[in-house]
Amino acid sequence: MTTGEKISRLRKENNYTQEQLAERMGVSRQSVSKWESNIAYPETEKLIQLSEIFGCTLDYLLKEDSLEQQTKNQENDFWQEAVDKFMNFDKKSKRTVCGLPLWHISKNAKGIIAVGFKAKGIISLGFLSIGIISFGFLPIGLLALGMFAIGLISAGSFAIGGLAIGAISIGIISFGAIAIGEFSVGALSIGHYFAYGDHSSGMIAYGKTYANGSILQKVGELTSDDKKQIVAVMQDIVPSIYQWISSIIQTIL
Repeated sequence: MTTGEKISRLRKENNYTQEQLAERMGVSRQSVSKWESNIAYPETEKLIQLSEIFGCTLDYLLKEDSLEQQTKNQENDFWQEAVDKFMNFDKKSKRTVCGLPLWHISKNAKGIIAVGFKAKGIISLGFLSIGIISFGFLPIGLLALGMFAIGLISAGSFAIGGLAIGAISIGIISFGAIAIGEFSVGALSIGHYFAYGDHSSGMIAYGKTYANGSILQKVGELTSDDKKQIVAVMQDIVPSIYQWISSIIQTIL
């Protein structure tokens, strides 16, 4: 990067127009334009003044970067420009539903369909998203899909919800490598009422390798008598509000 390119970059980063920088330095706008275009070179005292205005060293202004450094700076500039454009982007539908735009794309988006860093909507997509159906790094909603998902139905690397599916899942019904819930299925399964997996622990625990059940436990393959016993015990210990879940489990067994 040449001295002129550095002056142009520093001016823009510090939100100066060519006219504003020229006025502050006591030169014409044409002089600043020539510096940035590498047509002319600033005098030593002007270089010192530029370093004071922009808070950089003379060494930085005077030394041209190597081709490798120029490439790196261009790549950084590209991504920085992309991030800046995204963060400043704000578009929304003119059509509204219940006072909300049909769609809204912005840093802080709010609409029926919302896309942004922070998104709130019926359908939302963002780093932090809140909606009926939400997608993102941290989605929260009735249906949440993302890295860390929280919802009535959630799926993610880490999932919390009524029905949770993930590497680590916590829910009323949970499926995962590590599953914790009222009813859980996973390699390591901890269920209040029912647990199924390689290692399982719960009131009713069924494990291929290890099982720890306070009421009923079984290691290895289930026999028809085992299944009948599990069904009978579940009917006794599972509250009526969860009987529909136990019925599903009984069907699977």
